[in-house]
Amino acid sequence: MPQNSLNTQLTIFSRKCNQERCILYTLENKVNCTNEHIEKYCTGEKLMKKVYLFRGGNVLKSFDTDTVFDVNAIVSHVLFTVLFDEVRYVHTIAELQSVERAAKGKADIVLGHVQVLGLPEHRALMETAFVYGVKYQFVLTTGGPVLTNMGVEDISSLTAGLWFLHCKGASQSQHSDPCPHTALRRALTTLHIYTFLQLMEAPLVSEASVEPSEVNMVHSHLQVPLLFLFSQPHTVALDRVTAQTLAWRLRGQVGLVLIHRESPDVKIPLEYNAAYRLPGEGSEVKYLILNNLEEVIDLFRDESTPEEEEDDDNWATLDVLDDEVAESVYRDRGQSLDMDAVTELTADIFHSAVAESDYTVVLFYVKWDAVSMAFMQSYIEVSESLEDADVSDVELAVLDCGEWTDVCSAQKISFFPTVRLYRPQEPSQPYQGMLGTESLNRFIMLSRLVSPVLLSSPDEVTSFLKGDLYQRHAAIAPVTVLGLFSSTADAGVSVFKEAAKALRGETMVGLFADRQAEIWAVEYSVTLPAILVSRGPTGQTEAHSLNLSMPDQLVTHIQRALLDTFPELTVENLPLYLELKKQLLVLFVGEEERGRKENRVLEDMRSLLNTGLINPYLPCWIHLGRTPAGKAVLEAYLGFLPLLPALVVSQLATGGEVFHYPTGRPLMVQPILQWLQRVEDGEEPPTGVIVDEKWMPSMPFYDFLSVMDQEVPGYASQRSAKTKTSRIERAEGEKSSSGERQARAGAHNPQGSPTTKPPQTPHHHSEL
Repeated sequence: MPQNSLNTQLTIFSRKCNQERCILYTLENKVNCTNEHIEKYCTGEKLMKKVYLFRGGNVLKSFDTDTVFDVNAIVSHVLFTVLFDEVRYVHTIAELQSVERAAKGKADIVLGHVQVLGLPEHRALMETAFVYGVKYQFVLTTGGPVLTNMGVEDISSLTAGLWFLHCKGASQSQHSDPCPHTALRRALTTLHIYTFLQLMEAPLVSEASVEPSEVNMVHSHLQVPLLFLFSQPHTVALDRVTAQTLAWRLRGQVGLVLIHRESPDVKIPLEYNAAYRLPGEGSEVKYLILNNLEEVIDLFRDESTPEEEEDDDNWATLDVLDDEVAESVYRDRGQSLDMDAVTELTADIFHSAVAESDYTVVLFYVKWDAVSMAFMQSYIEVSESLEDADVSDVELAVLDCGEWTDVCSAQKISFFPTVRLYRPQEPSQPYQGMLGTESLNRFIMLSRLVSPVLLSSPDEVTSFLKGDLYQRHAAIAPVTVLGLFSSTADAGVSVFKEAAKALRGETMVGLFADRQAEIWAVEYSVTLPAILVSRGPTGQTEAHSLNLSMPDQLVTHIQRALLDTFPELTVENLPLYLELKKQLLVLFVGEEERGRKENRVLEDMRSLLNTGLINPYLPCWIHLGRTPAGKAVLEAYLGFLPLLPALVVSQLATGGEVFHYPTGRPLMVQPILQWLQRVEDGEEPPTGVIVDEKWMPSMPFYDFLSVMDQEVPGYASQRSAKTKTSRIERAEGEKSSSGERQARAGAHNPQGSPTTKPPQTPHHHSEL
């Protein structure tokens, strides 16, 4: 694109074009006419006013910069140009009729109307045409008599609309008859169009011989009501005609099922002749008596009225697939991130960047992943906090794997987001903690420490165990590990050093290899080699003997030793303790358990550990004030919220039964031990049961790539493993280029357009 000096219009276009590249996988280039004069494009009347679309060195089309004003305009205009031969453009009724005659018996037609090119509705239509262009004939109009022909009464009020013309099933003998059509009664977005086309492909009328509650059709997954008509054996032919008539009038709004009463599986009272089921999980079937067809039409017109007034985002299953993370990212999409706080890496500078700094933390992400974008804000906050703390030897960087796939492939990045820490001349270290500011900051600060810390005297050992040696890090690493060996020549020293390297970022590890290590071995009744786990000045120190020959085994052993014997469960540490596969003996305490009362209850629970009688259990506690999710856990366990503190046994690993320590009994050692014995003997009835259910998505997932492959076999799969370069090369050599469907929610309903145009006159249902 020729440019001389920046202006507002050009700046907007450049920014939007960068976004468009992520969608269409195109290349964007700018030519500075001041430095390099290209006669054909750097002339005065074209300078700063024209944008050119090239393919294979040839200009496909040029655009005025004021027509490509945002991402929607760029995408829609580019696709419209690429699909120029596939998408027909009609102005008059005669032109539309000509397209219909050519399509009869061959393909259905998707007719779209937009008032102005370049709007989101135009983009949605072009993206759909790109995917379904082989299956349907797409036609575009910008208004006029064509809309009148489709039944629109007030043309000026219709900004966008779409109709499905059922021409494939029409006979060529019906030369002059128009194809029956169905109108999309939703906003013109990519997702709504996709769902609408799925409904058009569904059978007009389905038949079943089961109860309505057992009928499962695609309409239910697409959040569309189902209407059931009950057929008698002697009127089945007339019932089918009636059902088809109703189905044409309600097509795209309601799925229709004909239930055969003669089946022994159908036990519907004879007084009812119809039923319906609204979309939604757990929706009940409602039976009714209808006297004529108009009552049925009115029924669903009334049912759909409140829904029409709601936000269209609630209509299709596709709109509610995202979880809370994706929702928050979408809600905050208007807030820009301060990317100046981190270094944005490319393939050209990646290796040099990680080699220059003592520590380089890299976030590998993709822009379309909601978790990546949600974590990006926390990542930037960590960079800013390190800068405020005058930490100068750590560089935080990001790399977009959607842009630099070769780098991510070479680094074996298999999921997003991925954070790794790089040191010069060393393998990278993965970050496996929570995706939050505090956890990542702790990992980085601890990773900067030497591991293991080599201690040379008993005084240094004492200082290390008490946290005095690294006082500034005591808050982020309250638990430290010390390896004790009788000599540096001990074969286990090298294994311990390897394990200590692997534990960088998790805790502080020290090493004391000297004959005086025997002092601590005697004090804690262990044989060397051993490790001491110190829980700070106010906590206890535990000793564990070592008999492991592999670094990874030792890492696992130390990680287990770091776990508390009576932990406070949090969202962050819960997975670590669940890996122990023990029954949980959980004490739930609330905000009101403060001061001495809370301490007394917790001390009584700790006393259970000294008895040595609760080894099958993991005693732990949850503070509902600091971990609000614990309240939902407690209510799920028992079905109600008891008085606090509450003691519960959760047999997650052995059947899922839950037992509640009787309210009112003292939380003391002997009563608790007696109660646990009754639980083990089967004398205590369970208060609740944790159902072993799979954690599945709330809605069926739609694989858009497989949808594309259904329309054109191999279309998406043959591109999935290709690099961006190969896609661009194909785009230059083929007639059509690739793109991704994007959805933008909107609110619209075609005014005055009839939902369907039935192919025949109405018939009455025999039971009506």
